[in-house]
Amino acid sequence: MTEPTIQASDADEAPVRTIGRDELQAKMQRGDPLFVFEVLPTMYWRKHHLPGAKSVPPSQARELVPQLVPDKDAEIVLYCWDFT
Repeated sequence: MTEPTIQASDADEAPVRTIGRDELQAKMQRGDPLFVFEVLPTMYWRKHHLPGAKSVPPSQARELVPQLVPDKDAEIVLYCWDFT
């Protein structure tokens, strides 16, 4: 099943595609070149982070991720929990 594409909020930003856990797991197992950031409060990241994931506070993700990944063509995954 293909996940929906969601348009980014700013005109100069690329579209954002949502993927599920299974697709992320497959990408990581294949060794796909990607940057994984967990957008969770630090206390959750310390207890339950994905292997190789970097921690980015939710309130700073929009600012920090572009600084940490200067390659505009890189695949970036922002992983967060949905508490709903």
